[in-house]
Amino acid sequence: MNSFSIARPTLLACSLALALLSLGALPSPALAASATTSTATVAWQPAAADADIEKAFTQARSEKKPVLLYWGAKWCPPCNQLKATLFNRADFIEQSKAFVAVHIDGDLPGAQKLGSRFKVRGYPTMILFNPEGSEITRLPGEADAAQVMKVLQLGLAGGRPVKTVLAEARAGKKLSANEWKMLGFYSWETDEQQLVPAIERPGLLAQLAVASNGVDAETTTRLWLKALAASDEGKGLKPDAALRERVAKVLASPAESRAQADVLTNGADDIAKTLAPEPGAERSKLLAAFEPALKRLENDAALSRMDRLMAITARVKLARLDQPKTEVHPKIPAPLLKEAQAHAARNDREITDGYERQAVITETAYMLGQAGLWQDSDALLKSSLAKSHSPYYLMSQLGGNARKQGRTEEALRWYEEAFNKSEGPATRLQWGSNYFTALVELTPNDAARIEKIATQLFKEAGEDKGSFHERSARSLKKVGTLLVNWNVMGQYDPVLARLKGQLDGVCAKVEAADRTNCSSVLKASVKG
Repeated sequence: MNSFSIARPTLLACSLALALLSLGALPSPALAASATTSTATVAWQPAAADADIEKAFTQARSEKKPVLLYWGAKWCPPCNQLKATLFNRADFIEQSKAFVAVHIDGDLPGAQKLGSRFKVRGYPTMILFNPEGSEITRLPGEADAAQVMKVLQLGLAGGRPVKTVLAEARAGKKLSANEWKMLGFYSWETDEQQLVPAIERPGLLAQLAVASNGVDAETTTRLWLKALAASDEGKGLKPDAALRERVAKVLASPAESRAQADVLTNGADDIAKTLAPEPGAERSKLLAAFEPALKRLENDAALSRMDRLMAITARVKLARLDQPKTEVHPKIPAPLLKEAQAHAARNDREITDGYERQAVITETAYMLGQAGLWQDSDALLKSSLAKSHSPYYLMSQLGGNARKQGRTEEALRWYEEAFNKSEGPATRLQWGSNYFTALVELTPNDAARIEKIATQLFKEAGEDKGSFHERSARSLKKVGTLLVNWNVMGQYDPVLARLKGQLDGVCAKVEAADRTNCSSVLKASVKG
């Protein structure tokens, strides 16, 4: 669960004190019996500027402790899942005494600028640094909480910087089993090309899988599965019979499939398309093997509700594997539809923890939409609005549901309300850019409303010193690109001229280092 956007639950009214308290205070029914919760909390240090970071690393060097940096947002479902299943664990809270805990809330003023410094984009991202500031590893937010704890403990026990470990692995040097395990659990999805360009990731993961053979079988399998999941429907890694047999063995083994649950559930459809690119006997055999494995995970009470939900979501995705991704009314077996509805009703009925609801209910609504159960998805989201601490996220999902079904005005109403209710500078720019996108694409002739929202977004951009970095910069760039394309014939030159004048005024006031990013938002926007 990473790089989250509001298209899928697959991204601050509270005071800072309350936000920090929320990182560990409430017990979650999703935890296994052995992972007890605690009323204690992690001593997170808030950071929104370079000075905050320098202070944390000064403390780390003085106390000879690593630094754990957590980058997240209040609304982000995977972030809320961490709060419900990891940050409130008694063992995590106890372990936190061994590191300096730093929390960057993406909506603090200037926080997106820190995002540029650390190359963090997707919420959530967790990075473990040594006291000198080198990355030991990026922790996998989507893995089972107990597995994340083990990886964290390996890193705390003298883990070397991941770049060093990876370089030695690629050079054929000997690594310890623990170092291989850390590479297997490295959060490649939030790497942001720190270790390898995204296009080269499948090949690298396959290379590491081969190199790790004979050291740690579970890690070797994890690396192969991640290589398959990253292979862009077979355009990267080319599997052979031995690899197909390895995956079949994992799916047939309750213990092995449980150990790889996060990869299997998050990447089931990508793995299937890579192993069996075309419909036929091979594809049918693979899907038949996936089904009982995913059912076991769905019914595994030791897993969190989110993990069990991801298993049924994977089943739905596999059921629609050969149907267009844009299909609104997919053909799904009736028994699976009934299971999906029962699973959704159970989640809605049983979950009371606010963090867990934000994570699981939004993913449940997504799963229902994937199954074509749009009325169920809408009803669940609407009934959950009053129970959510970030209802604007759910409103965006309702807008997406309406749009997919062709209900344009309803979609725009939800997008507008989501933007109006959104909180925090980075979040408002992101939600505003999504509302703006819907306006341009669904009502391109409504120039007045389009200009009004663009004006508002540029105004808000000028009020936060982090607006031209990371998520906020991408939101603004999206608005600028849409405006240029909207005015492709020059028919809205007066509108673009007014907006460019406004943006020029904003750019004149930002820090010199940010002016290039600012001015590029509407570059070449007005036809000569």
